[in-house]
Amino acid sequence: MLSIVIPVFNEEKLIDELIRRTVTAVESFTQDYEIILVDDGSRDGSLAKILKISEKNRKIKLLSLSRNFGHQAAYTAGLEYSKGDIVGMMDGDLQDPPELLAEMYRKITEEDYDIVSGKKTGRKGSKGRNLYAFLFHMIFKHIGDISNLENYGNYSMMKRIAVDALLSMKEKVRYLPGLRSFIGFRHGDIEFVRDDRLKGLPKMTLRKLSILASDAIFSFSRFPVRFCLILGIIGTIIFLGAGIFVIIAKVAGIATPGWSSTLLSIYFLGSIQLVFLGIIGEYIFRNYKESQNRPVYFVRKFYDGSS
Repeated sequence: MLSIVIPVFNEEKLIDELIRRTVTAVESFTQDYEIILVDDGSRDGSLAKILKISEKNRKIKLLSLSRNFGHQAAYTAGLEYSKGDIVGMMDGDLQDPPELLAEMYRKITEEDYDIVSGKKTGRKGSKGRNLYAFLFHMIFKHIGDISNLENYGNYSMMKRIAVDALLSMKEKVRYLPGLRSFIGFRHGDIEFVRDDRLKGLPKMTLRKLSILASDAIFSFSRFPVRFCLILGIIGTIIFLGAGIFVIIAKVAGIATPGWSSTLLSIYFLGSIQLVFLGIIGEYIFRNYKESQNRPVYFVRKFYDGSS
């Protein structure tokens, strides 16, 4: 059985086309499937539209969350409610073409991959967002503690053994592409050019993308802490040398009177300390969220097509 998990948030304009294309793509290679649309607290008519379509096709299921918990939480909820031996993850804005699901399924069933991910070779749409994504992947490639994440997103398909391994990690701050890479297994990919949105405005704003990027970096990289250490060592060496120079200048009687250098050094050291505190605070905040042990999401109702 195949499960397809699709988070949606205020996608009323896209629901009909999303389900039509996904069902057509899935039924081209299997009739044993379920499509779980996770309504992540939509405030438009998305929920009503999905329910209306699910009355005609019982394989369309709706998982309604109690509020908007975010993209990664919605995916997690869908994965935990999925029943398939193979489970696909796909965004609900049709930027991930459903037509590639057939090739993903073939690679898993015929080539015995455990995970097949969509690898973006290009992006249509907003140049600003595309530049932001490019910069993030370029930076993360060099500072991340896990490899082979460049240009991979949520679009993927996994065997149940990989899904169970992914769900066994209970951290609250979740970056699923990173977790998917961390668990290992036999991993393949399919290259594609990511489409622009068919209708409506992007739900992943630059602010949300920034939060997701910071979650990825602080969850899968030691670079921020090492950056603090290296910068601290460099600053110590510089000011140690400056201190020696000042002492020699005083003894030699060539010291220039004035407070400029003193003020500059105080401002510099103060700024560095604030940067350090900010980075350490990010780690402390994430540890605090983990220690709270709050659920990643709450379910309002699961419409599984049985009634």
